[in-house]
Amino acid sequence: MTAPGRVDLLARLGTSAGDARRGVVRLHPEVITALGLQAWDAVRVTGARTTAALAAPAPEPAAPGAAVLDETTMVNAGAVDGATVGVAAAPVAVARHVELAGSRLATAALPPATLRLALTGKVLLPGDTLSLLPQDLAPAPGADAPGARRGLAAALGGTWTTELVTVTAAEAPAGIDPAAALAVGPTTVVRWRNGASTGTAAAPSTAPVSTTAPAAVPAPVAEAPAEPVVAVGDLIGHADAARRLGEWFDLVFRRPELLERLGAAPHLGVLVSGPEGVGKTTLVRAVAAEAEARVVHLDGPAVAAIEAGTAAARVREAVDDALSSAPGVLLVTDGEMLLPAADPPPLSTLVLESLRRASSTAGVALVITSSRAEALDPRVRGADLVDRELTLPAPGDRDRAELLRVLLREVPLARDVDLAAVGTRTPGFVAGDLVALRREAAVRAALRVGPDDGEPTLTTDDLLGGVSSVRPASLSSGSQTLSSGGLTLDRVGDMVETKQALTETILWPLRYPDSFARLGVSPPRGVLLYGPPGCGKTFLVRALAGTGSLNVFVVKGAEVLDKYVGESERAVRSLFARAAAASPALVFLDEIDALAPRRGGSTDAGVADRVVAALLTELDGAEPLRDVVVLGATNRPELIDPALLRPGRLERRVYVPPPDAAARADILRASSRDTPLADDVDLDALAADLDRYSAADCAALIREAALTAMRTSLDSTEVSAADLAAARDAVRPSLDPRQLAELEAYADQTG
Repeated sequence: MTAPGRVDLLARLGTSAGDARRGVVRLHPEVITALGLQAWDAVRVTGARTTAALAAPAPEPAAPGAAVLDETTMVNAGAVDGATVGVAAAPVAVARHVELAGSRLATAALPPATLRLALTGKVLLPGDTLSLLPQDLAPAPGADAPGARRGLAAALGGTWTTELVTVTAAEAPAGIDPAAALAVGPTTVVRWRNGASTGTAAAPSTAPVSTTAPAAVPAPVAEAPAEPVVAVGDLIGHADAARRLGEWFDLVFRRPELLERLGAAPHLGVLVSGPEGVGKTTLVRAVAAEAEARVVHLDGPAVAAIEAGTAAARVREAVDDALSSAPGVLLVTDGEMLLPAADPPPLSTLVLESLRRASSTAGVALVITSSRAEALDPRVRGADLVDRELTLPAPGDRDRAELLRVLLREVPLARDVDLAAVGTRTPGFVAGDLVALRREAAVRAALRVGPDDGEPTLTTDDLLGGVSSVRPASLSSGSQTLSSGGLTLDRVGDMVETKQALTETILWPLRYPDSFARLGVSPPRGVLLYGPPGCGKTFLVRALAGTGSLNVFVVKGAEVLDKYVGESERAVRSLFARAAAASPALVFLDEIDALAPRRGGSTDAGVADRVVAALLTELDGAEPLRDVVVLGATNRPELIDPALLRPGRLERRVYVPPPDAAARADILRASSRDTPLADDVDLDALAADLDRYSAADCAALIREAALTAMRTSLDSTEVSAADLAAARDAVRPSLDPRQLAELEAYADQTG
């Protein structure tokens, strides 16, 4: 035991198909008894972050020291296979409200009532990622798994089983223990982020959910909503784009004869691209309001989700509406969903014809927005449809601070609130994410302020506390991201030279860009961390994530390698596109020797060779990386393709040596921080006698000693020297002398 009601266990990725993506952790029956649990009780699982899951007995044979997690729980806990996680009993409260973010298709097509049915019985915490697979292993009251499946299949088709949603906010009933896990029940109001909700707190009927597609989709054709339009002066970071769009509107709406005299047709088609949530629609509405033009809105995902004949009619209605109210703007949002580049449906031809009719009419401007412009049908960029393009970048640190100042203009703020610090700690956040952050900070402030505390104010701590609960839209899908669990480089003992090299290569370009510009040099693009297994390479990456200065993407070979020609290269391009959208970002390629081996020697039909070529192209291709650093980790550096290691790519090679006696003592103390040790335990003496033990071995030694004490008596309150001695017989050193010699020779050779 490391603390009352908690045990530290080895995380193992579950293999049971029944548990897959259902938020389940399997524990040895003795551990369940020690925690005072019953089957299907809730637990809090703590790795790099804390998540909630349902605990169930592991099938025989099961290791007492292991916790078997399904893939979503593993990701939510920020753990990797073989890492240590803490498991503790957790009280459960039925959530009052749960707010979710998901894919565009799911948000547009899936009604919240069906969403609530799919999540009924699951436990969660803000920031968790959940699968839509119903929790039917131990059905909760009010659950209707068959009805949920029917509704999900009708709304999303066969892909519903792979859909994931992210909990952006969750509200517990008043007076609930802060350590409680929240459950989705029949009375929970479930809503999409900035969208519709179930609209009732009453228990729903258990009758099957309607499978009529149009009923699950909001009406896609509407004028701009009655909500206040943002002033053009408040479009932080987009002043140039607003000015150019305003000039185009002025020419088409006010001076079309000037274009005609100069030989240009007086029509306007604009593609506005940029990351999701960056403010594309807000920009168009603000500029249109300044130009006194009416906006007719066509929601791409909503139209794409309905039957083709009805969808074509809706598009024609929107075009007719825009033509009847010149000057007008026909705004098509998320155009890649309505007009996809890959396998365009027959509907695309009908939609394009209607849009051409709008763009060729005097006094009407066509504007299409997209967060994935490369996925848009190439015919959209024809000269007769969309002939101009604006790209909105993600805001930088200063722009985020200014956006927060605008968003919090009417909110009572504490006198010492530091919006610049919040802007620095929100890498990858766009305007939509900052709106969600404002709401989360407001909830935290409301819970903190008592009825007799006077006028409530929002503090820096409220805003920074909300950062951990709001997942940026750029990170809501794709590769796994890494959380630090509060770890920073300052808390990493020893490794002085290694930390300095990582700071210079990764953090300096973000903190001191003016210095690089003043000296006329480009910052390094990549680093290779190499060293024996278990010596802290991934630990250092977690510490980098803990600085709060960048987002960290974790890439595994299985996510990239694909036997089909072109798919691996597509995965690499998509990875770097997501990293650029979430910049500043770090792409962490773990076990890079398996992902990018020397070319010409593989027997996988050239898949690995194509992945290496794609990585080289992304690292120093025609489009340079901006605010994206690549970090590879390996214990076999000699197997990596040499082209990746030349200057301009993974140019810094940093050796992570095995810990010496002093470092092992620090590791033992850190690993036993929550473990009560008997007076006869001498960690310094033990560390001196642990030659060839890695950092992982030292942590495993403490864990095994705690389990040894539990085997002696489940009422044990401390770990003795005898327990450590017994654990040492079970945990043998993993460092191979021959491999150590080879790595040290490589380090000497490469400097």
